[in-house]
Amino acid sequence: MRQPTIRDVAERAGVSKSLVSLVLRGSDQVRPEKREAVLRAVRELGYRPNAAARSLSEQRTRTVGVLLNDLRNPWFVDLLDGLNRPLHEHGLHMLLGDARLNRRTGQDLARPFLDVQVDGLVVVGTLPDPAALGAVAERIPVVVAGAREAVPPGVDVVAGDDEQGARLVTEHLIGLGHRRIAHLAGYGAVGELRRHSFEAAMRAHGLADRALVEPGDMTEEGGFRTAVRLLNRPERPTALVAVNDIAAVGALSAAEELGLRVPHDLSVTGYDNTSISRLRHLWLTTVDNAGHEVGRRAARRLLDRFAGHGGEGRVELAAPALEIRGTTGAPRAE
Repeated sequence: MRQPTIRDVAERAGVSKSLVSLVLRGSDQVRPEKREAVLRAVRELGYRPNAAARSLSEQRTRTVGVLLNDLRNPWFVDLLDGLNRPLHEHGLHMLLGDARLNRRTGQDLARPFLDVQVDGLVVVGTLPDPAALGAVAERIPVVVAGAREAVPPGVDVVAGDDEQGARLVTEHLIGLGHRRIAHLAGYGAVGELRRHSFEAAMRAHGLADRALVEPGDMTEEGGFRTAVRLLNRPERPTALVAVNDIAAVGALSAAEELGLRVPHDLSVTGYDNTSISRLRHLWLTTVDNAGHEVGRRAARRLLDRFAGHGGEGRVELAAPALEIRGTTGAPRAE
């Protein structure tokens, strides 16, 4: 049976082949009624575009490389969901790569994407050497999502406002009456921004001498070990501010092992509002770091650069929001 062609779709819809091509490319320069006629003809005929032929004619692969720094971080799931929808609406497909695996094998992080000639690259999370993206940005558009490290000119950065988010959650605990508050810190620019904001909020409320900071690696095991050290102090903190939800889960395990009830004996907060924080048996107070919105804006910046807009690159910050759940409460009277 002969496969339907773009000419068949055009004849069925009563439009030109060039207009069918515009609809299939996701162009916004087509009237709604014409778009619907084309899409209806595509459905009725079962037409499938020849991706290889279209790539040759457009000199594009219509793929976007997405390089993830940490596949284990559930916050990236929301970011990828926000990223994928606008790209899909414009006929683009994501090609995922694992930055950690590439580093372990000594492979150039971006080389596999350049080899398959992706149209653009989105880097998700912190990379050890973001300056290396400069050479890539000279060839294709590059957007960094969810990280705050300095990047070369021409690279856009889209992330959550880490300073505002850390301030929101710290002031929430202070407002509940906590004075001995400790921060389970992280690493990289994001970790530094959250730590500095925690310290600034404590200082602004005259609690600088009560603010404790313990370095960590942003993992569950790291959160557990850090929390055990803090909670075994002679004057233990009454609240813990974890750098992310994963570290907060480790802190909750440490509290349980030490016989502390949350939030009666200890308040614990996370950061990122991942699916983990919404599990009913955890119900973690956390900061919604606008992962979906960060992904959506990253896609928009990439699409803008495809359209010839962009310039030197800019930083966009999405506003976070506090999610108060069951792991925070007033400190126990002593």
